[in-house]
Amino acid sequence: MDTEKIKGKFKELFGEGGVAYSSPGRINLIGEHTDYNGGFVLPGAIDKAIYCVIKPNGTNRVRAYAPDENPATVALNSEFGLEEADKPAERWAQYIFGVAREMAKRGAKIPGFDVIISGDVPLGAGMSSSAALESCVGFALNDTFKLEFSLMELALIGQATEHNYVGVKCGIMDQFASCFGKEGSLIRLDCRSLEYEYFPFNPKGYRLVLINTCVAHMLGGEYNERRESCERVVAAIAKKHPEVKFLRDAKIEWLHEVAGKVSAVDYIRAEFVIEEIQRLLDTCELLNKGDYEAAGAKMYETHTGLSLKYTVSCPELDFLNEKAKEYGVTGSRVMGGGFGGCTINLVKNELYDEFVRKTIAAYEQEFNIKPKVYDVVIKDGARKL
Repeated sequence: MDTEKIKGKFKELFGEGGVAYSSPGRINLIGEHTDYNGGFVLPGAIDKAIYCVIKPNGTNRVRAYAPDENPATVALNSEFGLEEADKPAERWAQYIFGVAREMAKRGAKIPGFDVIISGDVPLGAGMSSSAALESCVGFALNDTFKLEFSLMELALIGQATEHNYVGVKCGIMDQFASCFGKEGSLIRLDCRSLEYEYFPFNPKGYRLVLINTCVAHMLGGEYNERRESCERVVAAIAKKHPEVKFLRDAKIEWLHEVAGKVSAVDYIRAEFVIEEIQRLLDTCELLNKGDYEAAGAKMYETHTGLSLKYTVSCPELDFLNEKAKEYGVTGSRVMGGGFGGCTINLVKNELYDEFVRKTIAAYEQEFNIKPKVYDVVIKDGARKL
């Protein structure tokens, strides 16, 4: 991303004095559908980010601009106040407004400001461009107006923005990774306690690549239905083991005890979650040892579980996973909630070119869609440029 170009556009629109900030998108190596079950996730910030240039404007209003480098489309403008009744109509501007409002709810005094937003996090590819935007604006406002929010508070402000101003009841992982990212490390986040620990991720001789199916199967309440499955199993286990509040608290033997007392579908979904939480813990140990081949095998196990037990895959994702296995890729799985989006792949350098070329050709032949390919590198989180 050419930040000098963004700074130049800011100067052209709003004059001198703008300061630049960035906050990255994220990947999650392993640990899917574990967050709302009180478990762990293992994200990392990536080398694709949202950028902003910002400065106070001496008013009580925000002037926001999002330049578009495509001459066929129009750049986005929005102007709004900072009171609750001033919520802008434009969805992209609601993220900026929501962050400012959530800060105000926590006692911050935020005057008017001018801001330009740009970035290179692919939209709709499961790399959390919205969390990157919230974290970027939050970090910028925090620094510009000396608000003294901690990084954890900034992540929670971003999550609250999604809940209260965008209408998405997301977990904390995306905003957390965007704020706390560290080059060469993944972060094991305990979604129950919010405690976290860094694990080394320097896979020399390997590359991380996402393959985007370019499909999104809209399956309505499928996500909520799985969440409810997990809650029903927790309730059944808790009758005998009252200390169980989340599936994360349950031993696999305790799940076996309620076989026949919950539906077969609920049982097998809960089995996946309990196995996935342990799989993530095992993967962290493998990363400490630098054993990327064994970590890759865990990724394949996760995909199989997501496809056959949690049933959140789709033909396109399963096809990409099978091709990865066929072409000798070390690890591959669906990343994110499922039903479309990307696979994340850990690929040996010497196999990379052939893997990408063959996968694109095979997928296009099978589905008549050209998949998108994104190389990603683990980088630092939100920062001032």
